[in-house]
Amino acid sequence: MEAILSPLAPADGVACFTRLYLAVTRGVQTRLAGVAFEDPTFLAQLDVRFADLFFAATEHAPAAWAPLFEARGRKGVAPLQFAFAGMNAHINRDLPVALVATCAAAGIELEDGSPQHADYVRVNGALAAVEREVKSQYLTGWLRRLDRLVHRVHRIDDVVAMWDVARARDAAWVNAEALWALRGDVLLSRQFLGTLDRTVGLAGRGLLVPADSALQKLARLL
Repeated sequence: MEAILSPLAPADGVACFTRLYLAVTRGVQTRLAGVAFEDPTFLAQLDVRFADLFFAATEHAPAAWAPLFEARGRKGVAPLQFAFAGMNAHINRDLPVALVATCAAAGIELEDGSPQHADYVRVNGALAAVEREVKSQYLTGWLRRLDRLVHRVHRIDDVVAMWDVARARDAAWVNAEALWALRGDVLLSRQFLGTLDRTVGLAGRGLLVPADSALQKLARLL
């Protein structure tokens, strides 16, 4: 992630997401230090496969990732919107794929009530707490404070309200269960993933609708 960030401008949309991803990864590692999991090997392997899907997207973006890569330089899109669009693609599309691949490689069933599902849910609290902390970094500065006073009802609030990491991970698990059940039917599995890919991409386009206010437009000219 640091290598991806290195050549990018801070305002680049992919950089906005990558900074969030890197900060969340580090924050979760700190919060979960010393926590006992039922199957830590499963979580470690899942994390690697999950991250690898983002790295692969930087080379060839599937439909879920396309909105972020296409809009990465768009004016009027807040850094938080770019960050959430990346989270949308990574969790809603990549996480089900990573879950299925990890369970298949380990030779275990992907099902509710399993030790792996318990560990997966246990991570949610740490993720949500770190995400809240990191999110505040995207909403600081005098211009942002003034803008929030002048624009009580602001489209960026709608963007923030659209996103909840625990609900997204719950949905990712359900989609992984569907992919798991379809793994014996290559064609149907491919069709399901293709539909999921396009649906997640559609949500990403909604997250990236320019939401700047008059004050933010003025700031870009100063």
